[in-house]
Amino acid sequence: MEIIMFIAAPAAGKGSHAKLLSKKYNLPHISTGDILREISKEDSEIGAYVHETLASGKLVKDDITYKLIEKRIGEMDCKNGFIIDGFPRNYEQALKFDEILNKKNVKLSHVFVLDVDKEILEKRIIGRRTCEDCGRVYNLNNPLERPKQESTCDYCGGHLFQRSDDNIKSFEERYKMYLIKTAPIIEYYEKQGVVTHVDGNHKLEDSFKAIDDIISKDSDISDNNKK
Repeated sequence: MEIIMFIAAPAAGKGSHAKLLSKKYNLPHISTGDILREISKEDSEIGAYVHETLASGKLVKDDITYKLIEKRIGEMDCKNGFIIDGFPRNYEQALKFDEILNKKNVKLSHVFVLDVDKEILEKRIIGRRTCEDCGRVYNLNNPLERPKQESTCDYCGGHLFQRSDDNIKSFEERYKMYLIKTAPIIEYYEKQGVVTHVDGNHKLEDSFKAIDDIISKDSDISDNNKK
């Protein structure tokens, strides 16, 4: 079973790399943000709670997040492994995630840490645009990632929007919390011998190739998993 995790600061490209790997190796991409957004649409007590919590800008209780993640990775499409990003965000969550994996008698295969300079992250944050239909991400500040038309998705023609938290003030706060809460868990996983640091300052294709070269050598991924 191949279990891959991404850890990085905001706008470093965790989701983009995870989606590319998911497509190539036919492994589900699990994002806690996506899980919570889907749950918030449900007509249920937990759905109402998650919806109100997200709408208020607060964080969902850890106990609920743990249950949702444990349920998600127990689904059939995760039988050969999965790719996760956006979790864990702190040391306590990392310990809990190990408990969840231990229950299933599985372990992390790879933890990829995307190292990106803060100045580059700021430019990515300000220029980032997302398609409201297909979710494809563009960046106005990068010639290689610009859409042909500033407000239209090249792929599906959907409208491109700027996330409400894609601004310098919000980025500074999120980056600060990353350094305080999330960065310390890198050492925790380094002690497990599963961490690989990847230079994410340049083109996505370059960093993805570095990651893919490592994963493609892993015997846990069979040719049947590749697309």
